[in-house]
Amino acid sequence: MIGRKALPRAVDRNRIRRMLRPIVQAARPGIEPYDIVVRLRKTCARNEFGSVAAEAQRLLATLPRREGAS
Repeated sequence: MIGRKALPRAVDRNRIRRMLRPIVQAARPGIEPYDIVVRLRKTCARNEFGSVAAEAQRLLATLPRREGAS
């Protein structure tokens, strides 16, 4: 969830979503048992969007993988 307070422009919110979607999809097989909400909590400049995506990828990689859980 990316709120209007964090990124006032819809273009920027959508760009972050488009950057995060493949990262979450790539991590999906191992994180399927989890309900995950990715939330941007503080504002960032457009040139920091890559670091936001990298941080999300790093955080998703730290989750314990549960293969075959129901």
